[in-house]
This record gives sequence, C-alpha cells and structure tokens, in this order.
Amino acid sequence: MMFDEPKSLAVQARTRFASLPNRRRVFDFATSGLLSAAILDLLGKHNTVTGDEQQSLSTVGSTRTHFPPSARRVIHICLIGGFSQVDTFDYKPELERLHGKSIPGQAQPNTFFGSAGLLAKPYWTFRQRGQSGLWMSDLFPHLAEVADQLTIIRSMVADTANHTPAYLQQMTGFQANGFPSMGSWISYGLGNETDSLPTFVVLPDARSLPNGGASNWASGFLPAEHQGVLLRGGSEPIRDLFPRQRISPETELASSNLLAQLNGIHLADRKENDLLKARVQAFELAARMQISIPESVDFRNETQQTLGLYGIGAEPTNDCGQRCLLARRLLERGVRYVQLFSGGCFGGSPRHGWDSHEDCFKDHEREAAMIDKPIAGLLSDLQQRGMLDDTLVLFTTEFGRTPFANAPAGTMGLGRDHNPEGFSVWMAGGGTRSGTAYGETDEIGWKSVENKVTWPDLHATVLHLLGLNHKSLTFYHNGIQRRLTNVHGNVVQQLITK
Repeated sequence: MMFDEPKSLAVQARTRFASLPNRRRVFDFATSGLLSAAILDLLGKHNTVTGDEQQSLSTVGSTRTHFPPSARRVIHICLIGGFSQVDTFDYKPELERLHGKSIPGQAQPNTFFGSAGLLAKPYWTFRQRGQSGLWMSDLFPHLAEVADQLTIIRSMVADTANHTPAYLQQMTGFQANGFPSMGSWISYGLGNETDSLPTFVVLPDARSLPNGGASNWASGFLPAEHQGVLLRGGSEPIRDLFPRQRISPETELASSNLLAQLNGIHLADRKENDLLKARVQAFELAARMQISIPESVDFRNETQQTLGLYGIGAEPTNDCGQRCLLARRLLERGVRYVQLFSGGCFGGSPRHGWDSHEDCFKDHEREAAMIDKPIAGLLSDLQQRGMLDDTLVLFTTEFGRTPFANAPAGTMGLGRDHNPEGFSVWMAGGGTRSGTAYGETDEIGWKSVENKVTWPDLHATVLHLLGLNHKSLTFYHNGIQRRLTNVHGNVVQQLITK
C-alpha cells in the first residue's frame, strides 16, 4: 500500500494504547517516552494557557462560527495545469458545428502562447447524466454516475494565464507568495476538532508537488500553527515522526520533561514569538501523532468492497484511491481541511499533468483515468456514511483551456491553450445545491458571459458554508486587516441551499 504503517514504536504505541483499561498500563503509557508529552499537554493545556493566549491559539472549535454552518469540514481536490471545461463539464454544441473553423467574428485572440488555431470540438461525447440531466462528457464516466451530487460552476474566471500565480490565486486569493492559503484561514477561523491530528492536511500527487510547492498550503502571516501538514506516501507519511533508534522510556521521559521546562522558561520572555509557540505546539502534536497517524493510515479494517470502491490495489487508480480514502479517514478523526492534488510540476513544468498544449486527448485521458473512479468512490462513500451532508468537496483548477487549438493561426492541433476567461469547477455536499449548474460561457465555451464567479466569490461562498463571514474573518498584518478575499468577493447564494 502507498501508506505503509510505520513499524517499531508505532506498533508498540498502538498496542500499549489498546490496553489502557488496565490501570497499571495507563501509568506505564503516561510515562513512556515522548508519548508522555501528549498526556501532559492534554492534562495541563487549560491550566497553562492564559485567556489571551487561548484566543490566539484558535482552539475554540466550531463555536467560533459567525452563524450556523452547513459544512464542518472540506476536501479540496486540486487539478494542476488547467483541465479543459469544453471537454468535461461545459457542453457547447456550437463547437461541433464550427469544428475546424476560425473563431467567428473575432480578431486574433490574445493567448498565453501568442497564437490561436482553429476551433476544436470536444474530444469526448457529452451526455445528460442522472435525474438532474447535467451535461458531462465521457471523460469522467464514474463521476457521471454521481452527477446528481455535483454543483457545477461553468463561469469561473481568473486574473492570469500563468500557472504559478494562477495557482496561488486559487489557493490564497493573491497571485504573490506570502499570503495564507484557504485551508490556513479555515484553521485560523474554526480551530481544531481534535488534539491528535493536524487541522489542515495536504496529500500531494505521488509524482510531484504542485507549482509553487509549500506556498499552496502556507500560513503566510497567520500564526504558524495553521500551516498545512504534508503527508507523503511510503512507510513514513510524516518524516521523522519516530526516532531512528530505540530510546529507553526513562531517557525519553527525562528528555521530554527537561524540554518542557526549558520551553516554558524560553516562552516566558518571548510571549509574542509566534514561531516559537508554533514549534512547541508542533512537538506536542507530534507526540500525539505517534498514535494517531499509524492508526489513520492503516487500511486493514476497511472492507474489500470499500477498497474496490476507491480503486485501491489497481492501476492507475491506486495512488489517488489511497489518498481519497485517507482523506475520508482523516475527516472522520477530526481533521477540518484536506487538500488533495492531481498532477504536479514535473521537472519545472506541469506539462505531464493537465496542461495539455500538444495533445489534450492523450493527456486528459491519462490523468482522468487516475482520479475518476477514486473521486466518485469518495463521494459515494461519504454519502452512504452520512458524511456528505456536512462535508464540502471542492474540485478546482487554476484556469481552463481554450476551445480553439494551441497551434499557429489558421491551423488545427490536438492541444488547447490556457484560458482564464471562462472555465468550470464543481462542489458537492456541505449545503450546496446538488444536481445543478450555475453560470454560462459564450457559445464556444471561451469566455464567461453570465453570472461570472471570481476566486474571491468562491472563497467567500466556501467560508459561508462553514459558518464564516468572509468580511469578518480578518487578521491584522502590516497596518491592514487582511482577509482571504482581500477587498472583493460576494457569496454566491444560488450555489447553496440556505
């Protein structure tokens, strides 16, 4: 499996934890190495944190919402490179009629690569799906089976056609580095639901990290505790969580106690040092994760039916399937926000992800085969477990692709250029209007012409579903009350049920 259970200390810790009803073992557990730090932290937490500090630590939980939420948690599926809306969720019959012709009534468009070829019809057949009749192409046959769960936005717009700044805008609301990601804002606004796992977890594609790397899940100027925690594949989802060699319980307990004392002394004179506080909290969380992480990534209690639903154990769905199942397990255990990536920045370029300049059919076919079944399985699994009602699932990309070929003017090609003028994303669960589509692009699927939705609009809507007013969720930084939506954004009421 991709997420193999860490051995030695992890197995010992879990075995010891399973035996806690025995009083003698409770005291043995509480004094065994680094794990004692977790117990000491949990027992002393409310006695050692002042009222002011407690407010800044964002541990108050869902009681901090501005109004009753529809969703408690989020899975954000991020496609890297820009998938084509006219080949997936935005059916344009006019493209069939105009295939191989120039753009009607248009001058040479200003494209990312400086030229525009002839119009190209969809590479996959569109059909109406489910009882809702939503138009979706055959590229995602498994997602098509759960079309009635989707809320498709067909009128997204972005401010740039350049991958990295566009990706950062999708994640943070800004095109530059240094701003908190949406997951960090949600962590800051709502706090954690569990003391044993991070509030915000990141699951990258096994092949590569996304454009911009950790900037996509950074806490920016927010307290450092709100940064996303990266979980990789292999036997160590979190690097260096366990020591490389066995340490006696007595030695580790003494070290933990000494470290706690030194941290207390150090913090006493540095109460405003956010990075120091976050580092201390990170070590306390790491102690608790020595139990929670091995248990979370262990799929042995999952049924074969569930594993098959996600495509685990088969190629090419195994990687995404394991990450989708892990996302569900993390949410069940109190994680608020899981960010899951499809594609990456391969050798300095995302061209092997969804960035289909040369051959859209080949590239999209390959990438869709990896994620279609796992994501559809995730939606079905959440629904049958009663989790979809309060779990918001997002499926986004930094921009779309043009309806015309990425080729010299007047010629036909198989690829499509970047298109920030109009593209599609979807939402599911968490109080969204399922089985509906919102907004329109023009007759060829190039530019949004009705009910445009910007990233600030989408961010405001996500926060609203979580019970947060995007204008009130602020943080004072460099003389400005900063917020995720900057000075923009409106909640798109037509996307939500209340």
